[in-house]
Amino acid sequence: MPLIRHGAAAGDSFVTVADGEPLPAGGAIVSLGRFKSERAALLARNAPLGVRLASAQPPQELGEDVHRLSVIVYEFPVFRDGRPFSWARMLRTRLGYTGELRATGHFLYDQIAFLVRTGFDAFETNIPPRDFARALREITDVYQPSADGRSAISKLRTG
Repeated sequence: MPLIRHGAAAGDSFVTVADGEPLPAGGAIVSLGRFKSERAALLARNAPLGVRLASAQPPQELGEDVHRLSVIVYEFPVFRDGRPFSWARMLRTRLGYTGELRATGHFLYDQIAFLVRTGFDAFETNIPPRDFARALREITDVYQPSADGRSAISKLRTG
């Protein structure tokens, strides 16, 4: 699936690897289960590493290794499952994760701006980059603070 990173079409230097499959020489994204069972070997590789999490898997499952990962991918099984929004904000604000945070699966055009606000910066999506960029411009004022640091509309009011 095409990748959009920071609002523009991008190449993907990572390969998502199924459990039990051999790892490529370069960047690899593995499941949380594989990460836990092969942790030492995966972290010892001289290549970028990512972990793919299901929407029900909180980022605390990664433990102290969260900062050793180049990318964390959250799967959206259906657009109604909002847990990855919360996990993304937690990764950025509480855990201080600065690597790539990628959304994949079933999210909607209308959710893109909110995904970015909570901390996602890369997206596996079939939404064309032009439409993706438009989605980011559609919300000009926000009502709640989030990981993006934008001021909520209540803070903009005077007098």
